[in-house]
Amino acid sequence: MEASTTTYFVGEFVHAMDSKGRVTIPSKWRISGGDNTYLAIPNPGGYITVYPPKMVNRLEEKIAAASLSDVRAQALLMELFSKAHSFGCDKQGRINLNDKLLSHAGIVGKAVLVGNFSAFAIWSEEKYENREVTDERNIFDAMRELGL
Repeated sequence: MEASTTTYFVGEFVHAMDSKGRVTIPSKWRISGGDNTYLAIPNPGGYITVYPPKMVNRLEEKIAAASLSDVRAQALLMELFSKAHSFGCDKQGRINLNDKLLSHAGIVGKAVLVGNFSAFAIWSEEKYENREVTDERNIFDAMRELGL
């Protein structure tokens, strides 16, 4: 497989979980070649946020800037990363989510993978279908609000 040049995650995909807790990442979202380590963090919204290697490198730079003598910052980092999980894709493009993440997101059976441009989210099918959508604004209003 040749190296992917994809640097963004768009779309919505529903994939079944297998008996080992693995879910397949869409082929156009897979990072192949050298470092293909993803980082998953439980999102307070009840889903999992997954960062690709490029974002993990950016995160690492920001974390390195946190002062080692800042007790609060170090405690926050420990709290966040004690719940995180890192993994790569197997040859079939599957990732293995740990039990804590699956439990946090309530994922059983099927998972919904939703692109967020620079990262993606993994939801339980039920939570995704029942999520609260704050408003049905026009896409151009949303782009203007984001400064695009």
